[in-house]
Amino acid sequence: MNKMVINHLDKLFVTSDAATIIKESDINHPAARMIAQATKMQENECGDGTNFVISLAGELMVQAQSLLQMGLHPSEILIGYEKASKKWHELFNDVVAYTLKDMKNHDELKMCIKASVASKQFGLEDLLSELITEACQHALFKSKKLNVDNIRVQKILGGNIHDSEVVRGMVVIRQSETTIHRVANAKVAVYNTNIEMNQGETKGTVLFESASQLECYSRSEEDQFELFIKGLAEAGVNCVVCQGSMSEMAVHFFEKYKIMAIKIMSKFELKRIARAVGATPIVKLGTPTPDELGFADEVHFKEISSQKCIVFRRDQDENRMATIVLRGSTTSLLEDVERAIDDGVNTIKCLCRDKRLVAGAGATDIHLAKKIQDYAKTQPGLDQYAIERFGQSLEVVPRVLSDNAGLKAEEIIADLYSKTGDSFKFGIDVSDGKVKDVTEVGIYDCWETKSWAFKLCVDAVLTILKVDQIIMSKPSGGPNMSQAAKRPEGYDDL
Repeated sequence: MNKMVINHLDKLFVTSDAATIIKESDINHPAARMIAQATKMQENECGDGTNFVISLAGELMVQAQSLLQMGLHPSEILIGYEKASKKWHELFNDVVAYTLKDMKNHDELKMCIKASVASKQFGLEDLLSELITEACQHALFKSKKLNVDNIRVQKILGGNIHDSEVVRGMVVIRQSETTIHRVANAKVAVYNTNIEMNQGETKGTVLFESASQLECYSRSEEDQFELFIKGLAEAGVNCVVCQGSMSEMAVHFFEKYKIMAIKIMSKFELKRIARAVGATPIVKLGTPTPDELGFADEVHFKEISSQKCIVFRRDQDENRMATIVLRGSTTSLLEDVERAIDDGVNTIKCLCRDKRLVAGAGATDIHLAKKIQDYAKTQPGLDQYAIERFGQSLEVVPRVLSDNAGLKAEEIIADLYSKTGDSFKFGIDVSDGKVKDVTEVGIYDCWETKSWAFKLCVDAVLTILKVDQIIMSKPSGGPNMSQAAKRPEGYDDL
């Protein structure tokens, strides 16, 4: 289910993405802030699995509270939780359900990320996983590691989500200042400054005695500027990108020498274009050296739903970029779909590092819950209660899935426990509400994402359980003047 979040700036977010909800929420309690930090670390490391961190941490804390009320000492709970955590990691290595064989296989890669995308945008997983796979495979090509920055998302209002497409290259929502709208094998010069006539740094006065002197003065300035643009044309530059303003005189000479000129307002966008074409941003007007120039196979103008765009396409192996152009009716929808795409891209990044996958839909969690509860019965001390409760905490994943799908959680969990003894692949298929072998319908979770989420979650919970008091310091300084005695009326008039 989606949540409506209004942040401190009164901006509205409609999302089910846990990372966004935590990021935009104002969290004051120190213990809750520790869980939020674990969530942030998970987002930085894997880009997905943040909901698992929060849900499991909350359940572990609830179970610990119940044990404390029973009379167990916190140290016994800590020992039990640490034992259960070690056992979980031992068992987790044995529940690998699938290993990705070929990153270049479109259908196989799409199947592996489908569940991750469906967790954010259920119903659109086929469309979005198709777009993500196409974009990532173009960016990967011969590389073994995926640079997430090479997958851009451009949101354009209007149309339907099914009108979304992948553009091979970088898309910038600008148009050419000149009439040249397509350049093949482009040499690109990127200027991190305005392209206009230089102004003097100091104030000066120029005295003209005749109209011819004024004309000569203007012409000499124009000749100097033309010399700069002619130098660009002679260096083979046929596309210029600048940040800020571009004077009419500059546009005139770019037109004369058939150079495509693009004006970018954002310095971050400019840096991305420079990286996309392999150019060095130049801070001073002058003819760039060959090392400072960038190259693009094609720079062309494209119109998407009356939105004018420029596409930089570069097919070199070392720096291939792809842009997913998203279409939709509202900004909230586009932003939420962008978050789902971000999760899918990060899942592929994790699969580049570790190709193992586990059964999703709560199958792995319920299997490990049963194994850890069985392990608790073999332990002699009081910590066996903590280990058993740790196992019960893992039921939170199938329970939340059942509740969100409108199913009866207790019936589903009982059914899962009865079948998980035969195989660790039985989970919930929320489309029909039945317990089945989820690997047959292609529901997988990334092994590395789940492993990191568990480590960070358990570390945060154990750190909180080791605390017995919260000591908060008050702001230092003199007395609070707002509570001081007021001066009598007329005191300042004396």
